[in-house]
Amino acid sequence: MSFFNKIFGSSEEEKSSETFWKAIETEEDLDKAIAESHIKKVAIFKHSTSCYISKTVLKNFEREVRNSDKDVSYYFLDLLAHRNLSNKIADSLDVTHQSPQLLVLENGISVKNASHQSISVDLL
Repeated sequence: MSFFNKIFGSSEEEKSSETFWKAIETEEDLDKAIAESHIKKVAIFKHSTSCYISKTVLKNFEREVRNSDKDVSYYFLDLLAHRNLSNKIADSLDVTHQSPQLLVLENGISVKNASHQSISVDLL
């Protein structure tokens, strides 16, 4: 990876390699996440794969999750690949779109959300 790619991100789509993520790639995936929030807490991480800040925040959050024992289902949305789903999240859950963004769902509603450096497992 070149120096500029390290700073600004590469043109190739990068996905998280962590195994705890469940991908949101369809409306059905989003509906499943919302339904699951009636059973347990759900976190949705909206990530821009072309943004260095988003990549940094994602890596930091993943590190926190690996060291956490919280009983949460973690969902991941690549908002560049699925902008329509990001818009649906904003409309359905009544939150302003940001990137990166973490939404915490309980009982089908967003009870907390944060963006940029405010994203932390402490929200969970």
